[in-house]
Amino acid sequence: MPELMRAVGYRTSLPISDPASLLDLELPVPEPDPHDLLVRVEAVSVNPADPWVRLSTDPQGEPKILGYDAAGVVERVGSAVTLFRPGDEVWYAGSIARPGTNSALHLVDERITGPKPASLDFAQAAALPLTTLTAWEMLFDRLRLTADSKGTVLVQGAAGGVGAIAVQLARQLTGLEVIGTASRPESRQYVLDRGAHRVVDHHGDLAEQLPDGVDYVLSAHSAGMVETYAKIVRPFGAVVALDEPAGLDLRPLKLKSIAWHWELMFTRALFDPESTAQHEILTRAAELVDKGVLHTTMTTRIDGINATNLRRATEAVEAGSTIGKTVLAGF
Repeated sequence: MPELMRAVGYRTSLPISDPASLLDLELPVPEPDPHDLLVRVEAVSVNPADPWVRLSTDPQGEPKILGYDAAGVVERVGSAVTLFRPGDEVWYAGSIARPGTNSALHLVDERITGPKPASLDFAQAAALPLTTLTAWEMLFDRLRLTADSKGTVLVQGAAGGVGAIAVQLARQLTGLEVIGTASRPESRQYVLDRGAHRVVDHHGDLAEQLPDGVDYVLSAHSAGMVETYAKIVRPFGAVVALDEPAGLDLRPLKLKSIAWHWELMFTRALFDPESTAQHEILTRAAELVDKGVLHTTMTTRIDGINATNLRRATEAVEAGSTIGKTVLAGF
């Protein structure tokens, strides 16, 4: 009989309000490939990627595991692993091409894994990998910003997971003026506490609130926003988008030669599996956390990684009203 482990997954795409949308499962423990770590998962967090995958990918009755953030302890390593050994504490986001992190034991390639910050517990650490990798790649890979970069960046949805990290990284590691968008008083204060120089209301007219314009936009919600970006982004500026709304027309950006970039954190794992870039980003981010430069964005902790708790956390993410990240700890 194969060794079994607990996991949470789904067998058909259903609304999160349906009790069958996420299920408690028992599955065989997977075997590591040469570059894999078998990790005992201690904590996971919920991201917009989870409902995106659940609603767009129907496994036709086969169990599919979600989860794209984890912190845990290495149990076993593959034959070619050189970066970690059993007993190491790690954090990572994983790959959408493989089963997700919502399982007691999980396989992840060592090259997209980093050493967990020593100053954080597993739950605090699990809030960060996907959003940190995403924000880092937006700022430093897509926009190619440096410590000497000047100008102004607008972080849309700055109280969310990616936004809250982007605000911290841009404020601490560049010379940019950082402007976040938020609407509720508590979310505005959260963004200011993360280091934004100021906050504007994303429900208001951004062109009126930003009469001097901005050089860069980090766009989490791009639908209906291209005309606004064409107004507020200065000539030769740039937008980095996380989403892909249907019918997106970028022609209004051409007059000012505004660049449009896409960011998908999973691109490296999908198309450049030998790259260690995300290992290096997570290692650097752990150092920044331990120096007190970068802070966890965990705002809600739920004890118990199970289907009921994951449905509850996912409902909040789908509602779009969360501040920071929701983390689940312990199988």
